[in-house]
Amino acid sequence: MTELQVQVFGTRKSKETRAAERFFKERKIRIHFVDLKERPIAKGELGRFVQKFGLNALLDLSGKAYERSNLAYLRTTEDGVIAKIIDDPDLLRLPLVRAGKHLTVGEDIEGWKAMLAGS
Repeated sequence: MTELQVQVFGTRKSKETRAAERFFKERKIRIHFVDLKERPIAKGELGRFVQKFGLNALLDLSGKAYERSNLAYLRTTEDGVIAKIIDDPDLLRLPLVRAGKHLTVGEDIEGWKAMLAGS
C-alpha cells in the first residue's frame, strides 16, 4: 500500500486552508502545501477541479475578492475567469485539496475523510 500524499492549494491567511493542514497533520498524512500567493496554481491543475466541480463551485462568491473583481457583471469566457483566478487566488473557495484522483473544494471534512478511506 502506498503512503497517501495530499496536495493542499491555499493561502497562509485562509482559515479553511489551515483547517485542512491541521486535519491531515493530526492524522499523520504527509501534505504538500502550495501557497497560491507565492506560486499560482497551474492551469492544468485548476482544470481538474473545474472539470469535476464546475467553475462556479470553485469561486468564493461571497468573498471580497469576488466583489472587487466584478466577475458577477463581466461577460467573460471560462478561460477569462480561469486567468483571473490564477492571478488572484482569493477568488477561490480554499483550500483545493487533491489526493490522487480524489478532489475537494473548500472546507470539506467529509471529503477529506473519504480521501483517507479511499487510499
